[in-house]
Amino acid sequence: MMSNSFSDLAAELAPGILKNLESLGYIEMTPIQAESLPHILSGKDVIGQARTGSGKTAAFGLGLISVLDTQIFDVQALVLCPTRELADQVAKAIRQLARATPNVKILSLCGGAPFRPQAASLEYGAHIVVGTPGRIEDHLRKKTLVLDALKVLVLDEADRMLDMGFQDSIENIIEQVPQQRQTLLFSATFPDSIRSVTSSVMDDPVTIEVAAGHDNSTIEQHFYLVNDSAEDRANVVQLLLLQHAPNSAVVFCNMKKEVAELAEQLVEAGFSALALHGDLEQRDRDSTLVRFANGSATVLVATDVAARGLDIESLDAVINFQLAHDPEVHVHRVGRTGRAGQQGSAFTLYSPREGRKITALEELLQYSVEPESLPSSSLMSQQPAAATMTTLRIDGGKKQKLRPGDILGALTGQDGIAGSDVGKIAIFDTCAYVAVSSGSANAAVKKISRGKLKGRSFRAWTI
Repeated sequence: MMSNSFSDLAAELAPGILKNLESLGYIEMTPIQAESLPHILSGKDVIGQARTGSGKTAAFGLGLISVLDTQIFDVQALVLCPTRELADQVAKAIRQLARATPNVKILSLCGGAPFRPQAASLEYGAHIVVGTPGRIEDHLRKKTLVLDALKVLVLDEADRMLDMGFQDSIENIIEQVPQQRQTLLFSATFPDSIRSVTSSVMDDPVTIEVAAGHDNSTIEQHFYLVNDSAEDRANVVQLLLLQHAPNSAVVFCNMKKEVAELAEQLVEAGFSALALHGDLEQRDRDSTLVRFANGSATVLVATDVAARGLDIESLDAVINFQLAHDPEVHVHRVGRTGRAGQQGSAFTLYSPREGRKITALEELLQYSVEPESLPSSSLMSQQPAAATMTTLRIDGGKKQKLRPGDILGALTGQDGIAGSDVGKIAIFDTCAYVAVSSGSANAAVKKISRGKLKGRSFRAWTI
């Protein structure tokens, strides 16, 4: 019988770690934590099937921290992630878990960021490295990263890494790590390509399959039979958005081209929509994700790969522009809504040509898909609801020592805007983003541009 409480693992976890977990709100373990963590702490290789939001990061994060020798500044754990966004989230989560362990140094090494500062940080040593395969491979090739002392290798969201074409990079990295190590692999789905990887790089792994990390009873699924044309599908997407008016919705497309075209159509129709796909520059990806997360846009049109690592606390709706190629991916898509006990809705468009996909999905969901009536075309006369927030970009960030409190204080100081008009603040290396209520946007820009932060002047503008 597996443990259900972190306190049941007191013998394997240091008292300080348990106290820190309690302060972070970790009391009862999620299913993936309860089933995998005892095996991870015992040093076994583990294969875990778990979706985003299931708590897997805490499971492998605690495993990494438990094996560290903090007196030695060698890389002892490596976590590979498919995207920079997910890597940043993982690194942040592990830092929180490691607060009770002195002197732990965690580095994030991802593409889209300058190489030299990363190399300089590595010169001072690190215990845990979290990164994307391409950038990790670059550092290994240039000898700025050495993995001779590695104890644990984690492949997080392995299916997405393979989908993104990282298999060769992953294999090259594995060739340069010690054979005597622990390997942990987590994946939302298990295609044949994953099975071939696990058979070659893992030693007698324990396999754990956990159902979705959310309660599907909180998600209402709706299916609509449509004509097999992008124009008809786009019209139905607009009707659904007008009928249900979600504060936040992700529309999933299978192709990058479809993402760009649909987002453009929605913007032309008056929706506050953004596109997220693999061709965006990192700066544009960052601003897109920030704007959607802080409520400055109500609709995000995205591919599955681009949206992996998307961290939205409350997502009202998911719309599938087409059926996913894999029914497991469909479950992963709709599982982004209806989390933490909140109600969510999923709307899926499919054509008569997608009958095989519907059959496969019915087998997985174990119920019969019945198409519903399309919303009335009369809704097209309505004006889409505008986003309630607007995002400001400030040309200063972590390197200028800016903190969220500095920005909040500058905005709400003498003759400033109300604190209730300030939303999420996100700070990057050389820039910062802050959400403000749309009615206060102009005043906020003036307050930042005409005032000072940390005794310095910074430019600010709306995006």
